[in-house]
Amino acid sequence: MDSSLSCYILAILIGCVQYSFSTRHNDTHLYEYCVLGAGPAGLQMGYFLNKAKRDYIILERNSGPGSFFNKYPRHRKLISINKIHTGRQNREFNFRHDWNSLLSDKPDLLFKSVSEDFYPPADAFPVYLSMFEKELGLKVRYGVDVGRIRAVLSPSGRRYILTDQRETHYTCSALLVATGLWVPQKVEFVGADLVEGYESISTNPEDYRNQAVLILGKGNSAFETAQSILGSASRVHMLSSSPVRLAWQTHYVGDLRAVNNELLDTYQLKSLDGLVEARLEKIVIAQRKEQSRRGSRKTERKRKLYLTLNKYLQNQEEKNSSDVTGEELPGFHNDNFSMRKPYDRVIRCLGFRFNFSIFDGSACPPNSENAKGRLPGVTAWYEGKNTPGLFVLGTAAHSRDYRLSAGGFIHGFRYTVRAVHRVLEQRYHGKLWPSSSLLMTQLQTWILKRVGEASGPYQMFEVLGDVILLRGSHCEYLEEFPLQALPQFSSLSGHEVSEHGLIVVLMQYGKKKIDYLGRSRAETDWTKAWKSNFLHPVLYYYDKLPTEGDMKLRPNGWPLPRPRAVHHMVEDFLTEWDGPMSHIQPLRRFLEHCVQTDLRAFYAESCFRFSLTHRTPPLFCQHGYLKEQGVPQDRQLWQHVHPDSLTPTRTDAGTSGYNPALPNYLSRAGASVSSGLNLDL
Repeated sequence: MDSSLSCYILAILIGCVQYSFSTRHNDTHLYEYCVLGAGPAGLQMGYFLNKAKRDYIILERNSGPGSFFNKYPRHRKLISINKIHTGRQNREFNFRHDWNSLLSDKPDLLFKSVSEDFYPPADAFPVYLSMFEKELGLKVRYGVDVGRIRAVLSPSGRRYILTDQRETHYTCSALLVATGLWVPQKVEFVGADLVEGYESISTNPEDYRNQAVLILGKGNSAFETAQSILGSASRVHMLSSSPVRLAWQTHYVGDLRAVNNELLDTYQLKSLDGLVEARLEKIVIAQRKEQSRRGSRKTERKRKLYLTLNKYLQNQEEKNSSDVTGEELPGFHNDNFSMRKPYDRVIRCLGFRFNFSIFDGSACPPNSENAKGRLPGVTAWYEGKNTPGLFVLGTAAHSRDYRLSAGGFIHGFRYTVRAVHRVLEQRYHGKLWPSSSLLMTQLQTWILKRVGEASGPYQMFEVLGDVILLRGSHCEYLEEFPLQALPQFSSLSGHEVSEHGLIVVLMQYGKKKIDYLGRSRAETDWTKAWKSNFLHPVLYYYDKLPTEGDMKLRPNGWPLPRPRAVHHMVEDFLTEWDGPMSHIQPLRRFLEHCVQTDLRAFYAESCFRFSLTHRTPPLFCQHGYLKEQGVPQDRQLWQHVHPDSLTPTRTDAGTSGYNPALPNYLSRAGASVSSGLNLDL
């Protein structure tokens, strides 16, 4: 017998023994799904599992949901937008501007019921989550502090066993980790023990009166802290390895938000505060003892904190880090050193990291390659790498779109959680990814409806997109599929791609760096839609499903591989994309090029003429007029006509032989391109 096969059989036997022993324990609970954490991501998944009537449990170590928000942010104001008044009654559209509510089938179960503030207080969020849990009857068990997670092989496959503080075991086939990030991120440097942490500092501005404060970090927690003490501290300096990144410039909501950036004013207007760049690993925070004489008696003055650099330390192996000489301070070497004056306090505000400590080797996902390894590494469908059956939800899954999209924030991950649930439904229950079957004549209207109101692709731009499976005279429309998982589309969704190909609809920003407040910041010419700088819809047409190799070879900055044809809808100031000439007509021409079918709408009289003079009338007439539907030219005929509705239907009618030529303004560069796209494809 092959040695590797023997080892495999032995591993299965050992796993079965372990599983059998653990299930005989009196305090073992078996579930199909275990959701770890009752924060927003955990409760959002709980809603979908509950709605699907699955066997699940949500485990939470604290006494209520959303416990993170009982403490953070420390200065108690959220920076997630709560825009209640949009001038629209469309619920899906309003979700674009509601960054706190979770998805449910209850139209009134929204965050605005607990706060109407544009930037709401943090205390309101646990109240909302508690209301969400109780209204929907979710299965949550509080006071369960899971300290160990391991994977075992059972007769039915791989299972996860979670052990809590009472040695109670929870066994499940699929583990959904929604613990968020709560372990403070730290950097090791000499004198790190003299630094206060964001998690424990005083939030009373009076405690900083007339003090010089150094803050390590330049994220929102750092600026939130700085802003709270600007009126009390004598000066506030901020230090990190990278310059400030402004969210309105990067379009990444995790970067510095305008609501927290008052210190930028005081810095640029030279009012004692300032920003400095240096690698934290190379700094030293030290104290310098100074003694003064009063007669013959020595008294020790209050010691200050000095920032110096590793390279200035003498005899580093023997040196006490809390005591430096004048020669070891940077001012001795450079009398114009920016941070030569001492500080009363140094505060660490470096964010948070994932808690890997509760996983043993059999169940621990690897550290992410980005975000300095603070996050678990996950696949494009949010399954832990090398941990099948373990999925990561919410902020902890942000490694997939770190610094690219909104997957680390509620208004983004409520949609990625829904995508994960759809993957689970297909994998474990054989349920296809939900889709709408449309006549090809309905496709354009459906796309316009989605790009004009859908919140999922709008918030998770370049990460989630709609997939249109072309089937001849009809198509299947799938919403919010993870774009990076496109090569695994069939196995994850249960749908097959036909020889007609597919179209992917997504939202994306322009890639060119511009002055986002300059006069030429926006593109309004629809023939130059590919130059759009702000968020706008983009359609990619493929005649076959891209492969994993295609994904790896995609151009830098592109969310998808090179398509056969691509169409940019020119950016719209109102984000509605409903202009007849600027948006609708170019979209129709692109779709006609992809499906090789005339998709124009006709008056009923025109369809009547076509039916008399053409063997195969246009598709609109086949689906409309010949079924007593159409657009009459005479208003008196309206009462006899039923408009072509958006209700999804299905037909096997053949397509016409119409073969639209590309407009003259289109440029060819290896791919058929619409709306003036001029890229080296």
